[in-house]
Amino acid sequence: MSTTTTAQPKALEIRLDNVRLSYPQLFQAKAMEGSKPKFSAVFLLNKKTHAKEIATLEKMIERAMLDKFSKKVTLKHVPLHDGNEKEDKEGYGDEVMFLTAKSDSRPAVVDQKKQPLAEADGKIYGGCYVNAFVQIFAYKHPTGGMGVACGLKAVQFFRDGESFGAGPVDTDKVFEEVGGDDVNNY
Repeated sequence: MSTTTTAQPKALEIRLDNVRLSYPQLFQAKAMEGSKPKFSAVFLLNKKTHAKEIATLEKMIERAMLDKFSKKVTLKHVPLHDGNEKEDKEGYGDEVMFLTAKSDSRPAVVDQKKQPLAEADGKIYGGCYVNAFVQIFAYKHPTGGMGVACGLKAVQFFRDGESFGAGPVDTDKVFEEVGGDDVNNY
């Protein structure tokens, strides 16, 4: 008796280094418009400094499509977009591409020394720079739409950056120590 094994396509995984983090939902899943809650993040890639990674992502998206559908098809969704699509948003525009990644399960989130981070640490925020580990895959939706998505696997804090919007406040800059007569005189 002979069994035929179909080889599974190699996982299309990539590590993105020193990319800017936007819209992080890494510690608590969030539901969008009645959908299932997911963990997510958007990674901003500079078109010049990340040109190689952008080209690799584009090839991975095409390969995922070909592996899944055996031909080129019209995709309803892809995870990689030009920053001009959100030029009104802080950090987006002509200079960047953005990659949206999601996961049903919480991704690993670590600091520079690979120690786990918690939301309360305040180390991860929109605007900081991270290393990200993601996986590209194709899917066919039950309603018939075909697409390629990006799975969010892990995030490592790389360095601070200017916070998007209302970010962490440096309390040393905005407050002075109080006590004694300062408090008692009220």
